[in-house]
Amino acid sequence: MDHWQRYKRPPSEQEYSDEVSQGVNIDPSESELSDLSRACNKLWELDLNRLTPGKDYQIDCGEGKKVYQKEDMAQGSLFYWLSEDIFKRPTYARFCSLLDNYNPNEGYKEVITSEEKQEETAFIEEISRTAPIKYLYKYLVKKGVLSNQNYQEFKRMMNDLWFDLYGRGGTSRCSSAFEHVFVGEIKQRGEQEVAGFHNWLQFYLEESKGRVDYQGYIFPRRRGHIPDSETQLLTIQFEWNGVLKSVSSTLVGVSPEFEIALYTLCYFMGGEDNYVQLGQYSMNIKCYHFRDRIGSVFPIAEC
Repeated sequence: MDHWQRYKRPPSEQEYSDEVSQGVNIDPSESELSDLSRACNKLWELDLNRLTPGKDYQIDCGEGKKVYQKEDMAQGSLFYWLSEDIFKRPTYARFCSLLDNYNPNEGYKEVITSEEKQEETAFIEEISRTAPIKYLYKYLVKKGVLSNQNYQEFKRMMNDLWFDLYGRGGTSRCSSAFEHVFVGEIKQRGEQEVAGFHNWLQFYLEESKGRVDYQGYIFPRRRGHIPDSETQLLTIQFEWNGVLKSVSSTLVGVSPEFEIALYTLCYFMGGEDNYVQLGQYSMNIKCYHFRDRIGSVFPIAEC
């Protein structure tokens, strides 16, 4: 699990992937510019790095439950296996190198080292070479969200949006959009609970270390939509470090660049509720603004 250690090297020793090929259409159409759901679905189509269930990984959803049920309905782990080759993919590897940079306890003032700052910059540089992020940039320019920004300025904006620290739970500089959404936090006020933590890679890694206890999927609102090993939008319940997350939705097998692009697009172009169709999945991308930052953003299954 140390494939990404080479991504912790100094800036002068960093090597990045080639830019996405010219044959990929990353120009937003008029229909996509006028319809956020179509734009999000285009991002889904542009996720060339998305994993294939059964080929790259296998999950076992176990048994279903209601949100209020506390008993563990899963006999084993959610992830049955995941190909180790995944961690050799540059955007996946750089994403994983960021996950150990944070203290999970909300209210703990984060101290970001120079090495960790470099990891953040390198991650943004890496994903900026992919189709979803290039499409996001062109979309925001055409919609006038980015005025007179070149691509380098766009990358700096993305770095600030996702990694700048802000206050949460009464403590300054203790959280960031990236930490909350992808890594997760444990609220310490009152009864402990898990906040954020909506990323499947973080889930897999924490589960493999014994820190996550998968407890089953949450029954869908419509009968007949029971998740299986092929499902890539899950609503689940789990414990992290012994603290319960009673309901959490996550997109399984999608690439880091896709999630960053999707959530950034909804932050700038949508509202708190963003009903979109990604391939076969209908969902609401819930987006909470925290002043001029991303407070939280995550998918909610609509079936």
